[in-house]
Amino acid sequence: MAETAGTVFDVVILGGGSGGYACALRAAQLGMNVALVEKGKLGGTCLHQGCIPTKALLHAAEVAESSRESAQFGVRSTFEGIDMPAVNAYKDGVVSRLYKGLTGLIKSRKITHVEGIGRLVGPTTVEVDGQRVEGRHIVLATGSVPKSLPGLAIDGDRVISSDHALLLDRVPESVVVLGGGVIGCEFASVWKSFGAEVSIVEALPHLVPLEDEQASKQLERAFRKRGIRYELGSKFSGVEKTEGGVRVSLENGKQIEADLMLVAVGRGPVSQELGYEAVGVEMERGFVKVDALCQTNIATISAVGDLIPTLQLAHVGFAEGILVAERLGGLSPAPIDYDGVPRVTYSEPEVASVGITEAKAKERYGDDGVETLTYDLAGNGKSQILKTAGFVKLVRQKEGPVVGIHMVGSRVGELVAEAQLIYNWEAFPDEVAQLVHAHPTQTEAVGEAHLALAGKPLHMHG
Repeated sequence: MAETAGTVFDVVILGGGSGGYACALRAAQLGMNVALVEKGKLGGTCLHQGCIPTKALLHAAEVAESSRESAQFGVRSTFEGIDMPAVNAYKDGVVSRLYKGLTGLIKSRKITHVEGIGRLVGPTTVEVDGQRVEGRHIVLATGSVPKSLPGLAIDGDRVISSDHALLLDRVPESVVVLGGGVIGCEFASVWKSFGAEVSIVEALPHLVPLEDEQASKQLERAFRKRGIRYELGSKFSGVEKTEGGVRVSLENGKQIEADLMLVAVGRGPVSQELGYEAVGVEMERGFVKVDALCQTNIATISAVGDLIPTLQLAHVGFAEGILVAERLGGLSPAPIDYDGVPRVTYSEPEVASVGITEAKAKERYGDDGVETLTYDLAGNGKSQILKTAGFVKLVRQKEGPVVGIHMVGSRVGELVAEAQLIYNWEAFPDEVAQLVHAHPTQTEAVGEAHLALAGKPLHMHG
């Protein structure tokens, strides 16, 4: 703390996760004197309990499936099982290398890293372990933690959160996943590939319920084929410990027994007892309220990331952090179009999308003002080589641009970069149809879908 004594920073950032450190890096790049306060490790949830470690597990799961199913490609191999300590060592190695790189980057930009528990105590002041850090502007970036349901206690043993799931040193024989959103579906996919029996309980009518309904149904078919069971439109009513695990009860009277239950019902903002309300920051359901430029009701305070009621995605946090830094640096950044942010569920198969769903488009433009087209991956050479099923679905404003792109299939998360350019540039199908895509690639599926919507289908029936 000695290096902060008497210093008034241009920006003091409370929280070193995706939104916080992105803001710090960009602010420093713009010549500001920055203090970054973090009680744990820089990188936050994404690097240590979220995006990176879960995707490492998902890659290990893909390797397991490949070795199991290699005979269909004419390759003889033997699958001998999952060595969880070795899987965790691989996962932790990825995290460690990225963490080392991030800390080096923060140091190289001459950002003052203040280690300790920070709390907002004034419109320009953060208190860290009893000492004050002053800034001309404060950015709140304290992130989120796994949520539970009223009366449902997470004990870290048989009833666990995603944080605990990342630390398991064994593959459970059976798991109940409470919640069929992104987190629930990704862990369900991992555990099934590792050899567990998996049942998902989702209160809403579909898995990944925020996605286009057609994408949800395709994922459900794929999961059913993989042997992942699910109860849709089924509300949780209770869980009790048994001699060997847990017994989960649903409101419809069904009971499911398993070794453990993962609670994956979303993440809530970290905002309690941090001084926000006392300083006068406007809040709603625990989230900090902001305008389109991430400005709170107090002129000297902004907020970014999972703390505000926008999409809880690391890349959204990056974008919000950069936006705030540029606004404070005197630039004129544009507000983020959250519909234009790519979204990916990294299960097997993957679900990727950008823009709005067919249902949302019909709400916005009317039933007669929307046109859709679904290109089946059966017509895509690379997808046939990979033996994956799925589709690319386009949603278009009639006589207008493409307003939604929805994809299901192995590796389709890699296709979402082009999809977001199409949406964000408000491209028309015939404009995309002019672009030549490499053959054979899965990116061709995006091109072929636009060819078809432009009225000149190639590898599909007209």
